[in-house]
Parts: sequence; C-alpha cells; structure tokens
Amino acid sequence: MSKKLWGTRFAKKTSTLTDRFTSSISFDKKLAKYDILGSIAHAKMLGVQRIIPVKEAALIVKGLKFILRDVIRRKIKFDPQAEDIHSNIQDLLLKKIGKVANKLHTARSRNDQIALDVKMYIKDEIKELVDLLALLQKSILKLANNNSKVIIPGYTHLQIAQCVLLAHHLLAYIESLERDKTRLLDAKERADLMPLGSCALSGTSLPIDRDFVRKELRFRGVTANSIDSVSDRDYILEILADLSILSVHLSRIAEDLILWSTKEFNFIDIDFSFCTGSSIMPHKKNPDVLELIRGCVGKIQGDFSSVLILMKGLPLSYNRDMQLDKPPLFNAIDTVKDILQILEAVFENIIIEKEAISAKISDESLFSVDIVEYLIKRSVSYRDAHDIVGRIIRDCLDKGKNISGLTNQELRRYSPKLSSDVKKILNAQESVNLKASYGGTNPKFVNNQLNNWKKRLNA
Repeated sequence: MSKKLWGTRFAKKTSTLTDRFTSSISFDKKLAKYDILGSIAHAKMLGVQRIIPVKEAALIVKGLKFILRDVIRRKIKFDPQAEDIHSNIQDLLLKKIGKVANKLHTARSRNDQIALDVKMYIKDEIKELVDLLALLQKSILKLANNNSKVIIPGYTHLQIAQCVLLAHHLLAYIESLERDKTRLLDAKERADLMPLGSCALSGTSLPIDRDFVRKELRFRGVTANSIDSVSDRDYILEILADLSILSVHLSRIAEDLILWSTKEFNFIDIDFSFCTGSSIMPHKKNPDVLELIRGCVGKIQGDFSSVLILMKGLPLSYNRDMQLDKPPLFNAIDTVKDILQILEAVFENIIIEKEAISAKISDESLFSVDIVEYLIKRSVSYRDAHDIVGRIIRDCLDKGKNISGLTNQELRRYSPKLSSDVKKILNAQESVNLKASYGGTNPKFVNNQLNNWKKRLNA
C-alpha cells in the first residue's frame, strides 16, 4: 500500500478496517487525469517561483506527463489499497523519478487539490452534457420537421383537449432542454474559479503564484477566500440540481413516448431495437428502455438529495464527510449521459402513425374552445359562450351525436349568434390555423420556430 502522506506523526498503524472504510480510490480514480494536470501546473509554478529548483520542477512535470500518458491509454493499474487518487499518483511519481517527487506537494493540501480536480472534471463534463443535449435536440427537431403538418390531439389531465401540431409538441421538448443547457452553462461559470493555493484552509506563507496556475489550467479566475475554497461544494450541488431538473424533463419525454406507443394512443411506433418482449406473452413489444429512463430519474434525484443532506450540517471548513460527494456526482453525470445518447437514437428511429392519429382528431370535442371563441368574436361574453357550448356538448357529444349534424335552426336554439358556418371550424386543420397568439400552434408560427431552431442548433 502507498505510504500515507500524513503517516509520520502517527505512532500506530491504522486498522485495516479503517483503511478500507476511508479509502476513496475505488471512485476518485476517475479524477486521475485532472489530478495530474493540476499537479503539472502546480509543479511548473513551484519552479517559476523558485520555491523548488527549476530542474526539479521540470523533472516532476516530465514524470507526471509519463503517468498522464499511461492514464489516458488506460495502462495504469491503480492501487486498490491506496488511500485516494492523490496518494496513488504521488506514489507512482515517486517510483518514476525518485525522491524529488516528494517536493510536489509543497504549498498545497489534498483539501484544495480535490476541489480543483472536481471543478476541472465538472467543467469538462458540462461541455459534454451540453453537446449531448444539442444532439438530442437535433434529433427531435428532425422528427418535428419531417412531420410538420401532422396534427395530434393535445391533452391536459390525460384527457383529450385541443388540436396541436405534432411539431409544436416536439418543440416543447426542445425548449425545456434548452433551459437545461443554459442552467448547466451557468453552473460551469460559477465552477470556473481556481481553488488551488488555498491549501488546508488558510493559504500558505510560501510565495506561490495562484494566477499562474489559473492560466495554466484555463480558469477564468481564482477563489477569493481560502476557507470557502476548501469547504464549498456548491458547484457539485448546483450541477446535481440541474441534472435533477433535466432528468425530470427526460422522464416526461419518455412517458409521452410510452403512452404514444400504446395501442390506446397508437401515435408512434418505437423501433424494435429499443424494445423487449415478454417471456410468457409472445405478442408483447415493451418500451423497456423508456421505462428504465423514467426509473433512473429516481436515482439522479437521490444523488442530489444525498449530497444536499451530506452538506447541510457541516461546520467550516473541510470535513471528511465531503469525500462522499463524488459517487453521487459521478453516477448522476454518467446516467444522464447514457440517457441522452439513447433518447437521441430512439427519436432517430420513431415512426409516426399518421392514419391512426388522423382518426383521433375527428373527435368534435377538440373544437369546443374554437366554438366558444367563434361566439366571443360575435359579441357574446365568455361566460355565456362557455355555457352555450357546454349545453351543446351535453345534448350532442355526450349522447353520441356530432355537432356538425345540427341544422341551422337547431344551432340557433342554443344562440342566435350561431349559424351553419360554425361547422367550418369543426376540423383539425382549421382549429390550428385559427390560433393567432405568438407561441401558439398556428402552422406559420410553428414553421418559424422550426426554422429558428435549425439556425440555433446549426441543424
């Protein structure tokens, strides 16, 4: 096992139970690349500032670059008994260049080192998440654009409501995912402050140059308070909060697709490659991938909750509890990345069941609001118009009769403002065409939005 960085002061070895319980190498090895990159920048600074000899700094940097190359090529076998990734890298460097490696940890602590590693990891992961979100948006946009004239029944309370363009519904997904992107980018901005140089909690008396390290690692600034630098985990909480919101959006999208693929809805057909069958019912085609996406959301929100609760009672500054912030962070990010990739592929292979949808939009209850607004345009108050249409629905649709079958005389019994020309609006195309408010489902507005998103996503 690697020699502990703090072991000299202890007169007795720690129990193997303690070693096993406190070790974090099983999960923080994921940060190896960032730990080495941070160490390279730190070693360069130590040399430039003459805190250690320039030649020794150069030797340390050379050794770290060899280790980094092997990490990237996955040739490194991490010591499962190492205390953490910092100790493991330090031990690898010691074997590579000898005792000069012992000078690397000058003017830093694992407290500011881990904060640096995680921030660097988060910045890279946010970039990848945003790129994956954009790919999912493009996949949804493609489906919307290829079916821009398809009209579906929209729902509220899972009850049939009004006609909307399928593209309008799909664009709603794109809007929500765009908010997720901006939230992640906002989080990245706040994570982009370099904590190294804060040391354990109070800084150092050595003449370090934090700005040099900042520039080497491409942070936009340095943290201003050394205590806050090592005790803050807002950047982890914020990305987990953002991922929790994103996961809700992904779950709702999955749920729509699950419903739409049922025989009861029959709006879409999901490709066989994203479904599974039943061990007892040969006819089944189950959207298991989408159901698992829906289920994974509980894990992601649990990850956020676990870190939030972890941090809530901790005094300043660093506490070992904070070691446990990384597994939920890694899990949430990896899970969301998997979901984004599979959802993109699902949308690429969806088939729209246009004939089945067409049968659904003949239901005249979809046009009740259009009749209300027809009456309002003829100077009938909203309240009276609502009551008039309510009576028509009660007498006709609730009894299995179509409003379009009423004669002009029968219509006028409900209101003298009604005439047979109201029947012209009892169809899905006219219903969507009538929508005049910005952001609505009118085909002109929706086509404009499709074109806007093509430009924004470079699709």
